[in-house]
Amino acid sequence: MSMEPREPRPARPPDRTGVAVRDGVRLPWAVHGSGATSVLLLPTWSLVRSRFWKAQVPFLSRSFRVVTFDGRGSGDADRPQGAAAYTDEQYAADAAAVLDATGTDRAVAVGYSCGAAWAVHLAVARPGRVQGIVAIAPSCGLAVSMPEREQYAWDRHHDTTEGWAKYNKEYWLGGGYDDYVDFFARKMFTEPHSTKQVEDVVGWAHEVSPQTLADTTAGRLGLEGATRTPLDPLCEQVRCPVLVVHGTQDAVRPTAIGERLAALTGGELVLVDGGGHGLPARDPVRTNLLLREFVERTAAAETRPPARRRTWTRAQRRRRRALYLSSPIGLGHARRDLAVAQALREHHPDLEVDWLTQHPVTRVLADAGERVHPASAWLADESAHVEDEAADHDLHAFEAIRRMDEIMVNNFMVFADVVADGDYDLVVGDEAWDVDHFLHENPELKRFSFAWMTDFVGWVPMPDGGAREAALTADYNAEMVEQRARYGRVRDRSVFVGDPADVVDLPLGPGLPGIREWTEENFDFAGYVTGFVPPTVAEREELRHRLGYGPDDVLCVVTVGGSGVGSPLLRRVLDAVPSARRLVDGLHVLVVTGPRIDPASLPRRAGVTYRGYVPELYRHLAACDLAVVQGGLTTCMELAAAGTPFLYVPLRHHFEQNVHVRHRLERYGAGRCVEYGEASDPDALAAAMVAELSGGRDRRTLPVETDGAARAASLLAALL
Repeated sequence: MSMEPREPRPARPPDRTGVAVRDGVRLPWAVHGSGATSVLLLPTWSLVRSRFWKAQVPFLSRSFRVVTFDGRGSGDADRPQGAAAYTDEQYAADAAAVLDATGTDRAVAVGYSCGAAWAVHLAVARPGRVQGIVAIAPSCGLAVSMPEREQYAWDRHHDTTEGWAKYNKEYWLGGGYDDYVDFFARKMFTEPHSTKQVEDVVGWAHEVSPQTLADTTAGRLGLEGATRTPLDPLCEQVRCPVLVVHGTQDAVRPTAIGERLAALTGGELVLVDGGGHGLPARDPVRTNLLLREFVERTAAAETRPPARRRTWTRAQRRRRRALYLSSPIGLGHARRDLAVAQALREHHPDLEVDWLTQHPVTRVLADAGERVHPASAWLADESAHVEDEAADHDLHAFEAIRRMDEIMVNNFMVFADVVADGDYDLVVGDEAWDVDHFLHENPELKRFSFAWMTDFVGWVPMPDGGAREAALTADYNAEMVEQRARYGRVRDRSVFVGDPADVVDLPLGPGLPGIREWTEENFDFAGYVTGFVPPTVAEREELRHRLGYGPDDVLCVVTVGGSGVGSPLLRRVLDAVPSARRLVDGLHVLVVTGPRIDPASLPRRAGVTYRGYVPELYRHLAACDLAVVQGGLTTCMELAAAGTPFLYVPLRHHFEQNVHVRHRLERYGAGRCVEYGEASDPDALAAAMVAELSGGRDRRTLPVETDGAARAASLLAALL
């Protein structure tokens, strides 16, 4: 990659931020949302910063006022020295200070791991401030035996550094910190396919020094001058409602701790069978739903719920309803999804279609008179995330998807609320990765027919990714294969937008089937969906005339799709324009920046027209003599369908463009691939443009099918 990845922007930025100071210790806080009920998401052990709650904050803040803060010794908070600064009482007092600083009179206190003890201390010391307690995977000082860990005292020397012997002050301060952090992160997540969660914890842990972690541990254990208050008697003094959630495969603290905490507080216990210690991160959907239900229940117990009026329509009186999910990363999916939806209405004229999607897709839908569901406003911005991940025509697509985890949780939770209230007969997800993944993780939430559409299958490592990337992509593919094998009923139809030969013939990973083999067994094939019929020669000439181009004009269209990652390529093409115009008489260049790049941000060149968003861009692509584009599938296939010569420059490290799209274009004999490095020389790029102008039309060997939308609609129509 050309730059080190940054921490992704939050899926839901805070409405207010500030700093509480108690006994000289700075505690940065954030408030999200403005609901009548407040939720305090407590910090946990200093190994993990408050960003751990990233999968909960956006969802909860749609209904409640959510307060988070970095606890002393973690994140952006101060790191006082000595064990006495890190006792349970200190953390509980910090929580009260944050409640004061944020103007929070009363809140549901949610404690994860060590935070469960601090929630208990807060509720006993200040009962009027705590509406309820949720303790997730509690790791607190209750009288529960843990022989596997207790055989290795934290503050003594051991002759081994295996297993829980790594949980040792001497080992941390003596150079074993990295080894311990990796060990602990893997103990947190015993569930298969938890690579991203493990990486998050390891990354956050390295923001904390071994000495600070030692101080926080000694404080919790009541060592090195710190005083430890027994928690069992305190639990019996809790008077507010309590919910305890614990995984049965928790390798950090056994379920016996959760069971005892629930018994001592008279609380409700929810066991997550097969769940590990990191439930908020590994099972975010179930965690979120449990939290919302508990908070609503405790709020209702204190206030009289408002009167509600509802209407239920008998099934036979309902119109057919579909919810269409169209990927917002670019504009490619919008046109094909619109074509499929229109073809679907030919089968069912009474069909009502709602769209759950984002800009720039919403712009295309608005032009077509389609209805965008108002809940789309709650979706976190996927396009902005992709743009943040890109640099100088470099987008590591696989890593960008992995780092989009909190956005995917947020957007799935929006979807889950929409379908819970919508009575939809059919949900169509065109590369709605969040919905497909979390429905397989939570199959009980499926109450509709679900059709999945995609134009590629299989995560593929880039050559310079090495063994790490090969292992990660194989792990993601293995999870997909396992999900489909166990819960085939989640998808009522899997539609590949293309033909079997369009699927790359590569392995999914060691011990896994081949991508093409597995796709043929698990998908129906619709052929490619362009959303338009390519013009004849006569129609093309008429189209050129209507667009204002004469027979002697040589038109080159330069476009980079609907996202904002294409500016570097546009600049390189513009650098090559003077050379190209010297080589080609009458050359005119139309630069289409799309809806997310400001045309005014680009350098001016003679002979160049600049446009932003162009509805029905495919008409210009059919009318032009040459195009220079990114390696996105939709634009390239529109050009292939029209028979237009074109150069495509795949984003570096973008596995889909470099592997899946390139394979398909080579099959169709369409376009010529130019590596971004080649495009750095303006004269060489100009020469490639001229060469493609002269020979590009003679190379195409395979026509692009024109009935893909109708075929896809036929596959979906039976589900309504």
